[in-house]
Amino acid sequence: MQIGMVGLGRMGSNMAQRLLRNGHECVVFDADPAASKSLVELGATASSGLDDLAAKLVAPRIIWLMVPAAAVDSVLGQLTPMLHQGDIIIDGGNSSYHNDIRRAAELAGHGIHYMDVGTSGGVAGLERGYCLMVGGESTTFAHLEPIFAALSPGADTVPATPGRMQTNADLGYLHCGPHGAGHFVKMVHNGIEYGMMAAYAEGLNMLHKANIGKHIRESDAETTPLRHPEHFQYDLDLPEITELWRRGSVIGSWLLDLTARSLQGNAALDDYTGHVSDSGEGRWALAAAVDQGVPTPVLSAALFSRFESRGNADYANRVLSAMRKQFGGHVEKPKGSSS
Repeated sequence: MQIGMVGLGRMGSNMAQRLLRNGHECVVFDADPAASKSLVELGATASSGLDDLAAKLVAPRIIWLMVPAAAVDSVLGQLTPMLHQGDIIIDGGNSSYHNDIRRAAELAGHGIHYMDVGTSGGVAGLERGYCLMVGGESTTFAHLEPIFAALSPGADTVPATPGRMQTNADLGYLHCGPHGAGHFVKMVHNGIEYGMMAAYAEGLNMLHKANIGKHIRESDAETTPLRHPEHFQYDLDLPEITELWRRGSVIGSWLLDLTARSLQGNAALDDYTGHVSDSGEGRWALAAAVDQGVPTPVLSAALFSRFESRGNADYANRVLSAMRKQFGGHVEKPKGSSS
């Protein structure tokens, strides 16, 4: 099939490569012309702009957007006048499902089909394949299946669940429901991801501090003493422990594989600052949970931990220190001192 790919960043470029490998024809565009060069060498057709991309696609056109969520409406505003009835727009980025519902209705007024595809796989997706969570019309989904099949991992990447008949989910893509369903599932997926990452990080931090009993700690009215330093005398090898956990453990996962890779050669992780960003899905997941009345304490704690990592709790912490000084005369200790 022929497909236009708009946005050739960390994922868009690899997705285009995977499509080319599987025999699909790709017309590509990125705001940075240099981003198309390597794909052209692999057989893609470059375009100088959105109008050129639309002109090079055979109707009915299929255009996959891999642009930041904040840019989708702008790109659609430019593309829509160039498209015709029966064309298909796919948003494979991390958009809010609320926007999918609105965009689908707006494009339907022009006779244009819209599909939201939550895409997971990261920079490793070129080789591992992508997990695709699809929302939109079932007939349009069926038409696009060759593209989804080319991008997805395939049936042989994990053992089959005993006793189940194979579906598209076993291949790595699924029609989740009507417009917005794909990004709704991806939103919750990313909320779970936040929680899993936080659990690994907190547990590894405990292991990192398992030798705290070997270090001299201040003992005064402002500092709760370490009551049993003999209980914390372990110099643990975190790279070895994460490698161990990858084999036979119930907490094994691809996230653990990636963590083990990060710890190799730099167990202190001193080339990172600990400033953890969030791209929006965790916030949307919590908003949806509030609307549903569904408790999500793990997901919310993981999101708020990211906020704190960026210094957004600094003022609150100063307020705490000020209150302790006022009611108890407690003198704040210098930052970085033992506690």
